[in-house]
Amino acid sequence: MTTTTTVMSRAPELTTERLVLRAHRVDDFEALASMWAEPEVVRYIGGKPMSREDVWSRLLRSAGHWQLMGFGYWVVCEKATGAFLGEVGFADFRRDIEPGFHGVPEIGWALIAKAHGRGLGTEAVRAALAWGDVNFTSGRSVCLIDAPNGPSRQLAAKCGFVEWCQTSYHGEPSVLFERTSPLRR
Repeated sequence: MTTTTTVMSRAPELTTERLVLRAHRVDDFEALASMWAEPEVVRYIGGKPMSREDVWSRLLRSAGHWQLMGFGYWVVCEKATGAFLGEVGFADFRRDIEPGFHGVPEIGWALIAKAHGRGLGTEAVRAALAWGDVNFTSGRSVCLIDAPNGPSRQLAAKCGFVEWCQTSYHGEPSVLFERTSPLRR
């Protein structure tokens, strides 16, 4: 099992030039529900809009990851306005996938459609990875991307991920990427 150097019960706030990454709050629910209903957002993440019930479970899972694992997802907001832009972070979903990667932090991201194509995803992922580089003892992280999702594959490459293997997840062709922290090389 991958551990962090300090167990955190709540997401620490991270800032970048244009973004604030912060802990999830109950009042994020409507923005999350709106994002996860956008066809462009879910196109490669399940393929259909999420129900409000599923979004509520995601919100609770995000808070629970920090409480139980010491890492998790952040809400991504625009620094200048505080506007909700999406989510980024690490998880241990215990995926039933081959090859397995249990215990290795899995990074993921999703931004509202209006935020696509502006480099905000790269900025958010790099901030999360910088936090992970300091806090994860393993020095390795992975990401799972739907094979036809070119923009996410490009983002992963910009952030230092390399293709590890092609696989299938829930019957869909997928690609696993991995990254070794520059602090652990």
